[in-house]
Amino acid sequence: MRFTRRHPLLTAVLLCALAVLAARPADGDHAPGHGSASGVSAEVARLYEEAAAATDRYEAGLREAEKQRAEARLLEERLDRERREMAVLHEDLGRIASSQYRDGGGLPLTAHMLLADDPEELMRGQRVVRQAEVSLDKAIGRSERAEARLARDEAKAAAAWKELEERNTELAALRQGIERKLEAARWKLQGQADASVAAGACRGAVRLDQPETRFTTGWVAPVETYELSASYGSGGARWANRHTGQDFAVPIGTPVRAVGAGKVVRVSCGGAFGIEIVVRHAGGYYTQYAHLAAVAVDQGERVAPGQWIGQSGTSGNSTGPHLHFEVRVTPETGSAVDPVAWLERHGVPL
Repeated sequence: MRFTRRHPLLTAVLLCALAVLAARPADGDHAPGHGSASGVSAEVARLYEEAAAATDRYEAGLREAEKQRAEARLLEERLDRERREMAVLHEDLGRIASSQYRDGGGLPLTAHMLLADDPEELMRGQRVVRQAEVSLDKAIGRSERAEARLARDEAKAAAAWKELEERNTELAALRQGIERKLEAARWKLQGQADASVAAGACRGAVRLDQPETRFTTGWVAPVETYELSASYGSGGARWANRHTGQDFAVPIGTPVRAVGAGKVVRVSCGGAFGIEIVVRHAGGYYTQYAHLAAVAVDQGERVAPGQWIGQSGTSGNSTGPHLHFEVRVTPETGSAVDPVAWLERHGVPL
């Protein structure tokens, strides 16, 4: 009989592993402030890009529509000229027909010869009649060609305008649909951020697909498109003293960029700043990015200029979606300098 040799250490390790697996929450059943928000963050980032692309296509359609309007105005002016030319042609036709009637243009040549007193005068009259007939034929041809051209131009203009309106309507509907999905995803992402702040514990870093843009300068603005709101040193009931940074009014989920190369020295999720990131740069300065909805870096990680390090939100002591950007001489609050002037010195005017 073969006996199995027991390994006490291996048995203990297996039991510990089973205990850990049993204690893990099921997928989609994360505790508040824990787990990965990568699904929602990635969806927001994707929809953000799709919305931007749809907006670009829609605005290009509007520019094309304006160009089409200008072409339509030129076409209408040309059509007006053609209509006036046709009216002149019709008047010419009337005068030629009236002249032929007065000169007996409808009589046969034999009758003219019998009635004429002077054969030479008769021949001259016949030449005039033939010239009038040739002029009449030319006038009729010009009139028919002008009418056909007018009809073609009107049909072409109407078809082009209809196609452009239909395309712009489709683009507008596409953009609105993406924006509705984006808005819903943004608030879902913000809900996860609020749960993290309430728990005082950050979720893991969300790894977003970085943009292909490569910056040739060492410093950039913290967000690409923005409106400046509360400025450095401004007063208000929300702050104990003065505002310590520069606020950028941007929607929830807007990619937040590292303004320069550096190292992440803090990622925290609690307090008045909500979810925040602090980066140390060469020269002894620190930049803070606060009220975020998600982070895309871990503490201790090195970042490059323009790298997406998080997504904006309205976590913590915030009255609406925005990015609070701060420049400090220490990693702690209370050592802030004017961030607008600091960025300008680094070649980034806002």
